[in-house]
Amino acid sequence: MNLKEYIASGIIESYVMGLATESERAEFEQMCGQYPELVAERGKFEESLESYASEQAVPPPGEVKAKILKAIVTMENSRKPRSIGLLRFVAAAAVILLVGMVVLYYQVSQQKKDLASANKELLDRVNSDEETINKIKREVSIPNTTIVSMVGTKRAPQSSANVYWDSTNSSVYLMVKNMPQLASDQQYQLWALIDDKKKNLGVFDATERNIILRMDSTKKAQAFAITIEKRIKGGYPTPTLDSLTSMGKTQLTQ
Repeated sequence: MNLKEYIASGIIESYVMGLATESERAEFEQMCGQYPELVAERGKFEESLESYASEQAVPPPGEVKAKILKAIVTMENSRKPRSIGLLRFVAAAAVILLVGMVVLYYQVSQQKKDLASANKELLDRVNSDEETINKIKREVSIPNTTIVSMVGTKRAPQSSANVYWDSTNSSVYLMVKNMPQLASDQQYQLWALIDDKKKNLGVFDATERNIILRMDSTKKAQAFAITIEKRIKGGYPTPTLDSLTSMGKTQLTQ
């Protein structure tokens, strides 16, 4: 088996986030026993999720910190024994989502004299973010999630990403694995290829690796593709095919 191709297939991400099947997990664990470099790559992926969260963190107010700890403890108590990787991902996602809320707290508290009112708004946002975290956890852990490995084209052979797609509820998540940063007037755009049509699933910047992005939904897709487009809010209605950087087939019959 070609180890590089095995790693590029997305099996590490699937295993860590609890999306791999029992047979895939068994094979992966057996491969880890044979290839130390595979264990090292798994460790790098887990550490990248944790380090991103810690780098972005700012000291939160006491009540917010308590909320974060409560959310993580709840997930710890409810997780399956084999879901350590998924727990780390969800915990990192919890911190990342709440960082923005904490920043907003400081902005609001500085602008308003009524601290009690600011605290109420903050706690409302905490509750809303906890709901978002739980929703993401449910969606990325469902058994029928399809993992589409996006491989680079001749234009960008090193580009790679994974799409996590559930055709039942149409959810689409994108994991940026290795995509070069673009000029300030450019951005990446994700597409769903449906028969002869290309559906815009949203735009993004590749500022970090191994970061999960929530994209627009789609019920159908024979393939997913990423192009480089001029920066515009919401993206373009049709892709610039000459700037295609990566693509992956779903292997599903629509």
